[in-house]
Amino acid sequence: MDKTEGPGLLDLVLEAHGGIERWSKAKTIRARLNMGGPTWTALGQEKIFAGLDVAVEVNEQRTVFTGFTGPGLRGVYTPDHVAIEDQHGTVLQERHAPREAYPDRDGDARWDPLHALYFGGYGMWNYLTAPYLLTLPGVHTEELEPRQVDGERWRRLGVTFPRHIATHSTEQTFHYDESGLQRRVDYAPYVMGNRPAHHYTEAHRTVSGLVFPTHRYVLPVEDGHPGHAPIIIVDFTDIAVDFAD
Repeated sequence: MDKTEGPGLLDLVLEAHGGIERWSKAKTIRARLNMGGPTWTALGQEKIFAGLDVAVEVNEQRTVFTGFTGPGLRGVYTPDHVAIEDQHGTVLQERHAPREAYPDRDGDARWDPLHALYFGGYGMWNYLTAPYLLTLPGVHTEELEPRQVDGERWRRLGVTFPRHIATHSTEQTFHYDESGLQRRVDYAPYVMGNRPAHHYTEAHRTVSGLVFPTHRYVLPVEDGHPGHAPIIIVDFTDIAVDFAD
């Protein structure tokens, strides 16, 4: 681990986002989700995540989208299975081993709702449980040399995720400002052809003692340089946290 001044970065980050003790008591995180952008239009799923309620289980890789693909329906994600259910829990569509079911990413590739459900399910679970997920068994973190970004000094964590945690890519780099707030994540999503991206996080809000970025946007990276226009935009409102008794 490269040495930098001040406290260990992961400790600083956890404290800036509410503290490990508070996070360890969180059970379920709920929010109103609006996700869109040119990527979703190109994939043929333009409004599939527009105005949905989402709930993630903090200690279990499970995400539920209420209203997914229509009123009275819900999308349920776990790493090995995704399903669209009606209000009675009857499975209308499902897919096992969803990570292996993606089409090749060429100019004509389209997703079906179950492709979108898997991507959105693991994505929202990762986004809403960070930085607590970095403390889970099997996750390896290493502090890297800081960098100057837009005149600010950002400290960086190199993160390696184990196979049992579904995420964009095994290797990712998390960037934090001097206060420890998350500002960017670099990754190359497997389900999108391992194309590198910079995922920016901002508009942090404190909810029940935990801190969440509520506005996110993704820029594609070509030849080492980020693009100028977001390809995915994610907004969370009405965040609420349920805690274990």
